[in-house]
Amino acid sequence: MTRNSDLLLTAIAPAIWGSTYLVTTELLPAGYPLTVAMLRALPAGLLLLAIVRRLPHGIWWVRSLVLGALNFSIFWWMLFISAYRLPGGVAATVGAVQPLIVIVLARLLLGSPIRGLSVIAAIAGIVGVALLILTPQATLDPIGIAAGIGGAVSMAAGTVLSRRWRPPVSPLTFTAWQLTAGGLLLLPFALMLEPPLPHLTGANILGFAYLGLIGAALTYILWFRGLSRLEPSAVSPLGFLSPTTAVILGWWVLGQQLSPIQIFGIVIVLGSVWLSQRAQLAPSAEKSTAR
Repeated sequence: MTRNSDLLLTAIAPAIWGSTYLVTTELLPAGYPLTVAMLRALPAGLLLLAIVRRLPHGIWWVRSLVLGALNFSIFWWMLFISAYRLPGGVAATVGAVQPLIVIVLARLLLGSPIRGLSVIAAIAGIVGVALLILTPQATLDPIGIAAGIGGAVSMAAGTVLSRRWRPPVSPLTFTAWQLTAGGLLLLPFALMLEPPLPHLTGANILGFAYLGLIGAALTYILWFRGLSRLEPSAVSPLGFLSPTTAVILGWWVLGQQLSPIQIFGIVIVLGSVWLSQRAQLAPSAEKSTAR
């Protein structure tokens, strides 16, 4: 399969993640961030484990717990704290620093070069997200900002380590291990810190099923598959597609207004994703020319 095909398949994941806000606000009970995160991860992970029928072995028990914590437990926890304490635009803009963090961590942990085009693309993506969803009325909360940065660091570290610790199993099995580990780590905190869920309606059940089966299981299989084939610096900028999809769905499904500035932000985001991929291709082109 070609590199472009790998990129397109991987990009499906953040595009679907962009629907999470819509599903959460329209279909799920409000005020249960840890419980929702746990129910998004654990049932999907257990279902995938039942399908693959393969448990981690040796060092992969520890690595699965570490990656499950970074990619799911800590990341989703910090994400919800940031979302609750900050306006959505501020939270998303803070989280958009993740590609920059990935560039640094990939250099430290993988020895990947820091490319100027990659840095420019990451900064452009942050600007595009800010134009897309940041409003002049947005307020800043120190704890929310810290949680947003912490979540970005957690996901960035999980992204880079998922590339470094490439397991001798399929992306399906790798996803099963991490989702199960992340859900189990969230379970005691959800039980201790949040009240029991109210009686679930049909819409609630549909929302949980979508977030678990589509928004977690399917998307992370594609995400980890992409990380096994592509550099983290190429995969991480695809995350900018998530807020872009969220805004487009808000306009299309909920009838929210889409301003010219937001349209300009979408153009910048898409341009930054394209530029980030060009940055990865440039060294290959230079090597071919040198030959």
